[in-house]
Amino acid sequence: MNINAIIQILTKYAPSLLLGVRTTMIIALIGTGCGFILGLVVGGIKAIRLDLTSSKASRIFKKIIDFIITVYITIFRGTPMMVQAVFIYYALLDVIHWNNFTAACFVITVNTGAYMAEIIRSGIQAVDIGQTEAARSLGMSNAQTMFSVVLPQAIKNAFPAIGNELIVNIKDSSVLMIISITELMFQSKSIAGSTFQFTTVYFIEAMMYLILTSVCALILNLIEKKLNNDTTVSLPMSSTEPRSISYIEVKEQKGANSDYVSR
Repeated sequence: MNINAIIQILTKYAPSLLLGVRTTMIIALIGTGCGFILGLVVGGIKAIRLDLTSSKASRIFKKIIDFIITVYITIFRGTPMMVQAVFIYYALLDVIHWNNFTAACFVITVNTGAYMAEIIRSGIQAVDIGQTEAARSLGMSNAQTMFSVVLPQAIKNAFPAIGNELIVNIKDSSVLMIISITELMFQSKSIAGSTFQFTTVYFIEAMMYLILTSVCALILNLIEKKLNNDTTVSLPMSSTEPRSISYIEVKEQKGANSDYVSR
């Protein structure tokens, strides 16, 4: 690899490459954030289980919603994002007259939402069933139990997979050049076509993607460690106000109880 050629291209085309990096990160962040919200709602609804006291109409409505969700997840997980981008962009272009940037964010959102829904669902299944039983014993409804008790714990359990979706979207945004999004891949292809130094340009592009994903992975790891260290258990200490005690206090209480039993 010619170092002088790399320096020359970076010096001459730095503004174009930085524009591609900015567009890539904006689309990835918007798509992942909106996809997370969509997946949170879809996964939460899919994970809700109606009890025996639910009406027949509620059961029928839940089955219809579950069928729609299953079709949505199957389609967007089973087809390539490039195909989705081309089809959705041109299918809706004459209907809503959107630009390619809005279309790109929408495509990544609905694609990510399908994966996030399954991630959230698996996170919900990892929550101890005793949490749900305790919430129901306090008179909370299915929806209240899901969104107030189960989902916060499910998100924490599934955070590594959620963060991984951001890294995947940074890389997969390169396929959006098919609808003329000026992201990093589009800019690199334009530079390579102008200079005919394909190996050098695409090496630079690969290194830039590697830097972006590595920095995001580092930040996500720090956030995950912060979430794991911030562990508290809420126990009802009286009939009026619950007191939050730390994990260490819980361990000390368990140790004191075991000492008492041994005596």
